[in-house]
Amino acid sequence: MIQISEQRDLIRQITEEILSRIKGEGMESATCGCRSECLTKCPDRIQMLLEYGVVRFGLHHAHPPAANELARYIDHTLLKPEASEEQVLQLCREAVQFHFAAVCVNPSWVRLAAQAVCRSEVVVCSVVGFPLGATVPDVKAYETRRAICDGAREIDMVINIGALKSGQDELVRQDIRAVVEACHEMGAHSKVIIEAALLTDDEKVKACTFAREVGADFVKTSTGFGPGGATVQDVELMRRVVGKEMGIKAAGGIRDAEATRQMIQAGATRVGASASLKIVQAA
Repeated sequence: MIQISEQRDLIRQITEEILSRIKGEGMESATCGCRSECLTKCPDRIQMLLEYGVVRFGLHHAHPPAANELARYIDHTLLKPEASEEQVLQLCREAVQFHFAAVCVNPSWVRLAAQAVCRSEVVVCSVVGFPLGATVPDVKAYETRRAICDGAREIDMVINIGALKSGQDELVRQDIRAVVEACHEMGAHSKVIIEAALLTDDEKVKACTFAREVGADFVKTSTGFGPGGATVQDVELMRRVVGKEMGIKAAGGIRDAEATRQMIQAGATRVGASASLKIVQAA
C-alpha cells in the first residue's frame, strides 16, 4: 500500500511535470488573473490541462456554492430531547431526498437512523458526552463504541471544557484521545466539539491543537446548546490552528444559505444545522 508521504511525493512530481510542459508550450505561468472565470476567459489553459490528464480543477476564488449545492456540506441535525421516532424518520427521509452529508441524532436513535438511510450515501453521525462534555474519558469511549456498533459512522464528542479551563491539559488530551482511538479502531470519523463560545481565543487554540495532536478528523465549533453558536471568526481561527488537512464543522445558529456560505468561505468543510431544508431550498 502506498503511504501518504509517497502519495504526496507522486502528486508533487506530476504537478511539476504538468507545469513544466505548460511553460514549454510558451505559457509563462500556469496561473492567471481571471480566478473563477477560467472556463470562459482562459479556455486554452483549461484545454491544455485536459490534454495532460487533469480531471478536476480547484478555483480558489470561485463564487460560494449555490443553495442547491450546499447539501453535501450539511449534517442534517435533530438533537432535541423531545424528538420523536417519526421526527427522526422524517429527518432521514429529508437527508436522503436532498443528499445531505449526514444525519446527526442522539445515540438512542442511531440504530433507527442507520436502518432508514442504509440504501443511500447519507451517513449517521451521533454525539458523545453531549452536550456538557463533563463525563470521564472511558465513559465517552464506551459511548463511542456503542454508537458505532449501532450504525454511526461519525462521532461528535464534546471536550471536557472545565478541565481545559482549569489547565488540566493532559486530562483534556486523554479525553479527546479516548474517543478518537475508539473511532479509528472501528472505522469511524471523529469530530471534536470545543464549545467555542465558552472559551478564550487562547483556549480555542489549545483545544484545537490537542485535537490535531491526537489525530482527530475534525474540530467543531459548538454543540448548539451553549451560549453561542458558530462565528466566522472562530472558524477562521480554527482553520489557522489545524491547517489544511483537518476538517472543520461549523454548528450552532446557522439558519440560512448565506450564513452557510460564509462558514464555508471561512474554512468550514461541514456545517451542522437543524434548518437544513431552509438552507438548501433558498432561492
